[in-house]
Amino acid sequence: MATEQRLFHLVVFGASGFTGQFVTEEVAREQVDPERSSRLPWAVAGRSREKLQRVLEKAALKLGRPTLSSEVGIIICDIANPASLDEMAKQATVVLNCVGPYRFYGEPVIKACIENGASCIDISGEPQFLELMQLKYHEKAADKGVYIIGSSGFDSIPADLGVIYTRNKMNGTLTAVESFLTIHSGPEGLSIHDGTWKSAIYGFGDQSNLRKLRNASNLKPVPLVGPKLKRRWPISYCRELKGYSIPFMGSDVSVVRRTQRYLYENLEESPVQYAAYATVGGITSVIKLMFAGLFFLFFVRFGIGRQLLIKFPWFFSFGYFSKQGPTQKQIDAASFTLTFFGQGYSQGIGTDKNKPNIKICTQVKGPEAGYVATPIAMVQAAMTLLNDASHLPKAGGVFTPGAAFSKTKLIDRLNKHGIEFSVISSSEV
Repeated sequence: MATEQRLFHLVVFGASGFTGQFVTEEVAREQVDPERSSRLPWAVAGRSREKLQRVLEKAALKLGRPTLSSEVGIIICDIANPASLDEMAKQATVVLNCVGPYRFYGEPVIKACIENGASCIDISGEPQFLELMQLKYHEKAADKGVYIIGSSGFDSIPADLGVIYTRNKMNGTLTAVESFLTIHSGPEGLSIHDGTWKSAIYGFGDQSNLRKLRNASNLKPVPLVGPKLKRRWPISYCRELKGYSIPFMGSDVSVVRRTQRYLYENLEESPVQYAAYATVGGITSVIKLMFAGLFFLFFVRFGIGRQLLIKFPWFFSFGYFSKQGPTQKQIDAASFTLTFFGQGYSQGIGTDKNKPNIKICTQVKGPEAGYVATPIAMVQAAMTLLNDASHLPKAGGVFTPGAAFSKTKLIDRLNKHGIEFSVISSSEV
């Protein structure tokens, strides 16, 4: 991508927010990567110079880089001030937008980036926002030649690129994949910042508008290849992983399906059916999550219920979400494994009447999902955008990670930075 006219290659917007501070640290690491052949001019952006300065000082201390603050630009801008967003976008090649919930704060940033010729990457896990932005801005972004790429954190790069990796590793045609997410924690357990909780509350509380949006888009169905992938029960036992699972309620299914549509319609690749689940361990965990889920689904339907959920995240999530977020010890001890079970057909076998005759199992493993893996994924997506332009979609537009990066070296970059893709087994049935 053309960077020479822009003051900064990367700008982290919302750098003083809970997730933004971790993204800032990750860009600082990338700045001194020994494999870099040139410097990386970058900046942090937000409403308060003092808070941004503190984030840089904290990162400098953590990384042993006393001169960091003097190496990074600071841009003052506010989501409520469109002119300030324009000024930020004019100085950036790529904006890393960390300000959520995106349904409230995401669109002005995208609008400013498109109008001022900057690309934008976000870490939204909100299907309604992601799908609406594609509907509203894809053609405008393409006209400007900029790339707007959503869901580029843990939601949903591991799932989206994991399906593509599985397809690339199968010696034949992949037709269907189920993924199972396992979150590992240390002795102090798990905690997630309540920003993610709020996004989920607003998303589930507005499901009817997501359905209306999808109906209004009038998209033709993507053809089924091979047998239709059967949905599992709301609570099912996975023999391979020796544990119970529930449907994964994040953005992965929405994102992967949009990617598969793009690959089929634009690159004539065979579409892959996809379903996502999360493992929950033994029966005690199942009962605990059932109660938490029932509480959530009941309260999220009413305005006063949503206010209670937002006010008391720790109570209603049974301790999984908090206003403080995880401690550094919890972050250091946590990790994730995303296991993919795929099926398909070997070369030369017709998909119409025959049963699938190949099975494959792959994995994506990485560090703590929300505040280590997410910044890694986001920053490496941005570096791919900067350095691998010849393998991006020819025109700009609004894309999923898989649509934008399926032909790039992003998976190689992630492997080098601790998010590892591997084949566990592959066999003909």
